[in-house]
Parts: sequence; structure tokens; C-alpha cells
Amino acid sequence: MHHPKTALDLQISASLKEKLYQNSIVKSYKAGDVIMNENSRINAIPIIAKGVLSIFRTEEDGREILLYYLQAGESCVMSFLGGLHNENCRIKASVEEDAEILFLPIDKFSLFMKEYPQWLEYIFQLYHKRFEELLEIIDAISFKKVDERLWMLLNKKREVSGKMILNVSHEQLANELGTARVVVSRLLKLLEEDGKLKLGRNKITLR
Repeated sequence: MHHPKTALDLQISASLKEKLYQNSIVKSYKAGDVIMNENSRINAIPIIAKGVLSIFRTEEDGREILLYYLQAGESCVMSFLGGLHNENCRIKASVEEDAEILFLPIDKFSLFMKEYPQWLEYIFQLYHKRFEELLEIIDAISFKKVDERLWMLLNKKREVSGKMILNVSHEQLANELGTARVVVSRLLKLLEEDGKLKLGRNKITLR
């Protein structure tokens, strides 16, 4: 069966992509949908064919912090080991932009590791990228001020969406940064005064 070209084609060969579609359950999601929660069972590995996912770490008091984005062509490394070792999920994954996701069952995931060298290479590449991004997060939290982290987050959103206009609320940005909404609102106003962006209702236009 022929499948439309997606960013997944840049990561894996056509033959491996076909095998993934044959062995996975394909589902579509809208922005805002949550596909994984902390402490939920991991029965399948999500592979993003289209769209963008946001990956969060949630505290017991309900506070969240954004760890990284999963873009089309990528998968969730946090679910790899959890699934293989029969452990519960340790992150929350929500849909940032409408997505098509392949869910590869855990038993098939293990089989692919044994039978397809390119699959293993794909996993190692993802681990490397996620490790680098988590180091950036640790560096930002430890050494950067909230205004710098906010500007970094806005530019990351522009990068993953390919859009200069971001449909995002001040509260959402505050949650992703692990800070208060009033702090984000004040900093956004300063950025607007500096001419770096224009604020609208649940909308930010970058310049």
C-alpha cells in the first residue's frame, strides 16, 4: 500500500516505513488532545507521521514544565525503555498541532530492534537529540533568567510550527516554563515594547 510522503520519509527508508504502517495502529488527533499521561501503561510506541507533540513532566501539585517537542518523523524515547521494561509512563504527551500518529505495539518494537538495523540507528539518533535538548533545558533552568527562557520557547515554537503567528495563551506559556502567568504577561509586554512581537488575544506575532 502506498502512503503519502511525510517527514517520516526523511528518517527511515521506504521499506521500513511500509513495515511500520503494516504493524502499527494509525490514529489522528487534534491540537490539545492528550495521548499519554504520567503513570499510564505503555502498550505501544508512538511515532509521529504528521504534526507536533509537546512532552511535559508533571509535579504532584499539578505544575508542568515543557521538556521538548516531538516533530513529524520522530518518536518518544521516554516510552521506549518504559515499554520494554514494563514500567509506567513518566511523561505527559499532548498534541501541539493536529497529528497523525502510528502506535507500534511493544512486542513489535522489540522485533524491529532485532530484525531492522536501521530501526536501531533511528532510536539512537532520537536518544542523542533528546539528550542534547534535556541538557539545554537543565542549562536554561539553572543559568538563564525567565525572560531568556520565554524568548527561547517562543522561537522554538516558531521553529517547530514554521509559523510567525503563534496561537498560544499566556497561561499555556507559563505552564510550559513552570512559572506564573502574571510573570509571563509582564515579560511579553516588555518584549512587545522592544518591538520583538505583537500581542493579540491568545495570539502572538513574532517579528
